[in-house]
Amino acid sequence: MASWGRVIRANHFVARPRFGDELDGFLNGLSADRPGLAVGLRRSYGDTNLNPDGRIIDMTSLDRVIAFDRETGVMRAEAGLSLSQALQILVPAGWFLPTTPGTRFVTLGGAVANDVHGKNHHAAGTFGASVRRLKLLRTDGGAQEIGPGNALFHATVGGLGLTGVIAWVEFQAVRVPSSSLDAEDTAFARVEDYFDIAAERKHSFEHTMAWVDCSVGGAKLGRGILSAANWYAYGDVAPHRELPSKTVPLDAPGFTLNTMTVRAFNSVRHELKSMRSGPYRSHYEPFLYPLDGIANWNRLYGPKGFYQYQCVLPPATARDGVAELLKAIATSGQGSPLAVLKDFGPREAVGMLSFPMEGTTLALDFRNRGESTLRLMADLDRIVAAASGRLYPAKDGRIPPEMFQAGFPKWQDFRAYVDPGLSSAFWRRVSG
Repeated sequence: MASWGRVIRANHFVARPRFGDELDGFLNGLSADRPGLAVGLRRSYGDTNLNPDGRIIDMTSLDRVIAFDRETGVMRAEAGLSLSQALQILVPAGWFLPTTPGTRFVTLGGAVANDVHGKNHHAAGTFGASVRRLKLLRTDGGAQEIGPGNALFHATVGGLGLTGVIAWVEFQAVRVPSSSLDAEDTAFARVEDYFDIAAERKHSFEHTMAWVDCSVGGAKLGRGILSAANWYAYGDVAPHRELPSKTVPLDAPGFTLNTMTVRAFNSVRHELKSMRSGPYRSHYEPFLYPLDGIANWNRLYGPKGFYQYQCVLPPATARDGVAELLKAIATSGQGSPLAVLKDFGPREAVGMLSFPMEGTTLALDFRNRGESTLRLMADLDRIVAAASGRLYPAKDGRIPPEMFQAGFPKWQDFRAYVDPGLSSAFWRRVSG
């Protein structure tokens, strides 16, 4: 079993329950000496969803909708239901997910456990903000139904699957007038311009994000395209096509993504998007889920896999800090073809270990080049730490314990809610 980044691979003992009443039997066999972990579609990039040489409960067959009220938009479903499956039901009824990450191939349980965010964080907060109730199974205390205001609930949201096994989730969907978005792209010549444009766009658009070219420095440092969108007021409510239209059948050769090809790709992309900047209309799928149309796209990074690096810096340090990060990346020659900037709003996080905080988040992919890539990310760590930022556990595969602990000051309080029969490679690494 491997993480989505495919750098970390390990053997596991995997249980695949088909019905919810089978979970108790699997949990009874777990303990502090023999811990397990529930997982979904395994789109986390690092080791939060791995338990090497230990037990894994694959929840993906527990994907039934328990109840859906078409009038109120409240859905209750088993934790293994994917966001993609939920949308097939929500969209034709005129509803949508309250917030969604950049892939629809995430389970409800995973969305809660990682308290995922989306392009509308400044308007809606994280997925956890929409959760009304959930059922949690623990190895040391049976089943509990918990909701906002309960301390265990706030540990579970963003709790990386460590507080218990989520059996089902009830959340509040949002009304949408159609399945299309009125969008516009705006080119900016350097990263400092991004902050001014984003500050203006967030007041008039629900969804915002920017692609940045992190392969060039100097006067073009952080040039990019900011995309913003609102729901189109008229039109049909057609859901997405469930299966990707393209696939990557084999690992790309390791040399495919090198300094020259990434720089060329970024340059061409910037020029093409700049020429086409302006308003356009789009179905939600290509705008919100641009990579989901390609199955196994992670193979493009070659057999050694890749690292994802995502940080968030507070408003006071974001302008200078993001520029420093981009300078370090451009100097290293390890620029990413998928670099995204996004502003988080001031809404208080729901979970103790929720990643978003007010500020600017930068997400990047780095092909695994061994020690040189690890050194680059260590350099980025120092910039993030100096800027009082933090890293995203769902995207990380090598964060040092001190970096995690400094970024998430409530981690010691969180420990009290960890189920003694559950663990992960990530938690053992960062909690000491």
